[in-house]
Amino acid sequence: MTFALIKYLPTTANVPFIRGRMIALGFSALLIAFSLFEFASVGINFGIDFRGGIQTEVETGAETTTEDLRTVAAALNLGEPRIQEAGNQLQESRTFFVSLPLQPGEGNEAELANQAAREALEAALTENFADLTVRGTTVIGGAVSQELVVTGFTAIGVALFLMLIYIWFRFEWQYSLGAIVALIHDVILTVGMFSVTQMTFDLATVAAILTIVGYSMNDTVVVYDRIRENLRKYKKMPLSEVLNLSINDTLSRTILTSLTTLAALISLYMIGGASLEGFAFAMIWGVLIGTYSSIFVAAPILLFTEVQREGTQPS
Repeated sequence: MTFALIKYLPTTANVPFIRGRMIALGFSALLIAFSLFEFASVGINFGIDFRGGIQTEVETGAETTTEDLRTVAAALNLGEPRIQEAGNQLQESRTFFVSLPLQPGEGNEAELANQAAREALEAALTENFADLTVRGTTVIGGAVSQELVVTGFTAIGVALFLMLIYIWFRFEWQYSLGAIVALIHDVILTVGMFSVTQMTFDLATVAAILTIVGYSMNDTVVVYDRIRENLRKYKKMPLSEVLNLSINDTLSRTILTSLTTLAALISLYMIGGASLEGFAFAMIWGVLIGTYSSIFVAAPILLFTEVQREGTQPS
């Protein structure tokens, strides 16, 4: 007995996606406005990569809790500590990341203060927990963290620009505009989700956003390619009907790709541990929102830009 998922997917669907475009675009505009508001008012919970600080990785017995570690770290009066537990641990041991903010000062004074804080944190932890082992401590200075912020967001900007150029040459400027609007939509909503949930936003999250950009663009290109093909095939069919037909033609492929990707990402989120939690969460959200934007944002925008049938050229 065989089970082929493709047999249960709508290979000849006729879902009226384009008919609901105004509702979808209005919903997207509302989500973008809410994301920008959250980002401006609440901000993002930047990880140590972006805010700088002192982070010590420790391994303890199974009975140690985050509150136990927070109490010891807070007693040092070196700033508000952050405690993060790594997932997927054995029953007899647990792993935590204990973070402190950078100490005030400039130049050598700041370096000495951070070194002293690092030593004080390690000493306090080992003295208060007999079964604790310090695996390592990382100190990231303010200059380095600011550079990483600029580099990370520059990478996202460059990726979006290169995608714009690629679609422009691959199709037409109308397609390029639709694709870049969909990608910006995905990036803003992903950043907004991190602002709402206050999950740690670090370099792994930037890597996830760049991956989301590539995934969403791939999905959009598949839809656009079918649109261009159908525009040549159905020369007298109204543009809205061609767009709807093209989306439905690629719907089974979109569902299969999204489901298989989500299956792997959900597994990674559940058992990957704290170090991969933010990456996996961003990717799960990105796959969902990227699939949505390819159908409800990228394609309908072609109606507003009035893509021309005569302008399409063979690839």
